[in-house]
Amino acid sequence: MTTTRRRTATRAAGLLSALAISAGMLLGTLPAYADEPGGTTAATTEAPKVDLVLDVSGSMRATDIEGRSRISVAQQSIGEVIDALPAETEFGIRTLGATYPGNDKAEGCKDTKQLYPVGKTNKVEAKTAVATLRPTGWTPIGLALRGAAQDLGNGPTTRRVVLITDGEDSCAPPDPCEVARELASQGINLVVDTLGLAHDDKTRQQLLCIANATGGTYTDVRTKEQLTDKVKQLVNRAGETYRVTPAKVAGADACPNAPVLRPGVYSDREKFSEHRVYRVPVKAGEELRASVSVTPDRAVARDYGVLLLATDVRGQELVRGTDAGSGRTDVASTGLRWSAPAADEDATPSPSGKGAATDGVVCLVVSNSFAARAGVQAEPGLPVELTVDVAKASPSPDGPAMGLGRGWILLLVLTLAGLLAGLLFGWVARWRIAVWREN
Repeated sequence: MTTTRRRTATRAAGLLSALAISAGMLLGTLPAYADEPGGTTAATTEAPKVDLVLDVSGSMRATDIEGRSRISVAQQSIGEVIDALPAETEFGIRTLGATYPGNDKAEGCKDTKQLYPVGKTNKVEAKTAVATLRPTGWTPIGLALRGAAQDLGNGPTTRRVVLITDGEDSCAPPDPCEVARELASQGINLVVDTLGLAHDDKTRQQLLCIANATGGTYTDVRTKEQLTDKVKQLVNRAGETYRVTPAKVAGADACPNAPVLRPGVYSDREKFSEHRVYRVPVKAGEELRASVSVTPDRAVARDYGVLLLATDVRGQELVRGTDAGSGRTDVASTGLRWSAPAADEDATPSPSGKGAATDGVVCLVVSNSFAARAGVQAEPGLPVELTVDVAKASPSPDGPAMGLGRGWILLLVLTLAGLLAGLLFGWVARWRIAVWREN
């Protein structure tokens, strides 16, 4: 009985191997999608830039973080962050409330200065500068944010401001929330992340507002370790995002006056529940590949979606991609692929989009169904990143990834698979009968 089982198992394994080999041989003859790159956006050589804004106002003397003063905890954390800085990161430090010890509020509210310039970091000098700070004055956060934007300068890549404070702005105007919106509306790729050392509601709401307006994050800090880890994370995040430089573009409300996009990466801003249109030239025999990401950089209502739609110049839908979610998320994204028919193919429009006439132009429509939560500013619009590529058309763009969309090949594979599966089932049935008779 053991010998019979072994022989039957060997035969079954052989049939399975034959099925796999036969399927592999068939699939090996199928054309795979082309992976050749289309046009690309050149990577920038600009280094990641981070400006740390530290509150050194009088309230930083409070000793409520693990029995230590807020300023000493911040100084130690910043020292550890400086020691761990990536070699390519350009890092700077700006203070607020660090130099004016008097009681004249008008003078105290001008007290923000660049402690260490944004650039390649001499770690000893930077740590020494931080170690000498002593809590002194007022809290002009709005003015410090404007100063940090100037420290970082303009450029094509995202710059990060990391604000560490233990209280709300005591000097407005300018209101720091309005300053953050102002900076965001200028399109200078500036993100402000806020970390709060105090835990009252007014401070929390102000820091949340600043972060939301610029696509940053807010963290309620309770320990030295938490502060250190979070600042390190934000510095490293700057290094992860600086390499690709999206080109700025402004989508239109209709295809005829939409901007023309060549292969590359583009950034735009889209209002809540808005749609924006772009045009992409696609010649006969070429394939359009596009993706879009919309970032909810502030608190949004639950249940939302993103739609990327490709149409011809007359509005006939070619193909679409969608994404939906519920609750706060980092990004909502989707993509699509569509091949223009070859010059000798029928160009009659069809519901699937295959063979639809485009007159050499495809209209890309980006729509979203986001809605702001109560009290959240609708302006500026949500950040949109659109990636466009045009390459030689894949042999079977409407089918699965291995090209099985062609009917006769799919039929052949299914027939062979069914035949081999039937043979395998028969061998197993015979084996079971033989074992039953022996027993």
